[in-house]
Amino acid sequence: MSQSATPSSAAETDVQAQRAHLDAFLTAAIRAAHPDLCLPAHLPPPSPGRLIILAAGKAAGSMSAVASRFYRQEHGLGDDRIVGLAVARHGYGQEAPGIRMVEAGHPVPDQAGIDATEEVLRLAEAAGPEDEVLVLLSGGGSANWIAPAGDLTLAEKQGITRAILRSGAPIGEFNTVRKHISRIKGGRLARAARNARSVLTLAISDVPFDDPAVIASGPTVPDPSTLADAREICQRRNIPLPEAAQRLLNDPNNESPKPGDPLFANSSYRIIARPQDALDAAAAAAKAAGYEPVMLGSDLEGEAREVATAHAAEAKRYQAEGRRVALISGGELTVTIRGEGHGGPNQEYALALALALDGTPGISGISADTDGTDGGRGLATDPAGGLIDPTTLARARAAGLDPAAMLEQNDSTAFFAAIGDLVNPGPTCTNVNDCRIILVG
Repeated sequence: MSQSATPSSAAETDVQAQRAHLDAFLTAAIRAAHPDLCLPAHLPPPSPGRLIILAAGKAAGSMSAVASRFYRQEHGLGDDRIVGLAVARHGYGQEAPGIRMVEAGHPVPDQAGIDATEEVLRLAEAAGPEDEVLVLLSGGGSANWIAPAGDLTLAEKQGITRAILRSGAPIGEFNTVRKHISRIKGGRLARAARNARSVLTLAISDVPFDDPAVIASGPTVPDPSTLADAREICQRRNIPLPEAAQRLLNDPNNESPKPGDPLFANSSYRIIARPQDALDAAAAAAKAAGYEPVMLGSDLEGEAREVATAHAAEAKRYQAEGRRVALISGGELTVTIRGEGHGGPNQEYALALALALDGTPGISGISADTDGTDGGRGLATDPAGGLIDPTTLARARAAGLDPAAMLEQNDSTAFFAAIGDLVNPGPTCTNVNDCRIILVG
């Protein structure tokens, strides 16, 4: 502290320094998982026939652009050899020569997703014995590749999606249900491409424990979940099902392909980026800035507000020990919606963290989805999360806000918007789940 600095101005300087560090560490985490860095080394040499590239998810545009550039520049392939279709969330598309780009709804699917998915299935079914199918997957693929089975309509599928979102179901349960009312999920894309020379899936994981059967609802891998599992989830979480969905979940002929099915004989799968990779990058940046990185886990699940309360207690414990640490965690938290507000799990976590810390000096935190959007209304401009510091609650109350009441109303977006602390990087064109960082000291 300089001789002219006052205690209050020194504290304010410390807060601003922590906020700058949080922003930098989050940026490092997101950058580590971008396809520009993680995809090229995994792209195989082209087959003698066509290269059929099928991509889905929030990184579908960026992955397709990298793949198209690689095969054109490194192997000289032209439009006669590269065909494909990429489906990404609205606002996440990128130009990829030879690969048609479609933007579709997320998290609630839309007609653009249905139309594109029908074409994806046609391309897969047309693959011949000299063709290689390259599947590029990332989080969000479950909503982007939408092919309702049986007589299920888009409106009915949208209703089921909204009900599961409101229930607070973790992603594994969510995708178990989706896989059993779909014609592409749960290994069914591999079935469509069974005549291809090979099917290679390269995936950016956005799910706890990096389970290929859960990433984008596992369209190219065996499905260990069952119709009975899907029925149990819907019953336990009180998910209303239209008659068409009930028929699908009660029809043994609608069971998804299981491990050991020969249709997967020509399929291989590789994860090219994981949530842990992003957290490791954040930890390295924190260490370089003088913080001791402490990993709280890359696969955390649970109610956002409950996890936030536990993490606040951890932060206070480290502060009491006089340690300068960066508490880092990932995974996918959930929100059981009871109020009428707006906000995703990262914003709810940040608001609950602020309340639990109650202005404790020297502790700041950030929570954001690495894909650039957290909950929201399906727009590319939706916020990714929220940032808190020791002044958060005081500034909010000075603005006439009631933080506790807004948390009860699940209204975290309005809270952070009012005090200017939304984290809003825009589309990041990757997705390795949540990144939460708490700085102590």
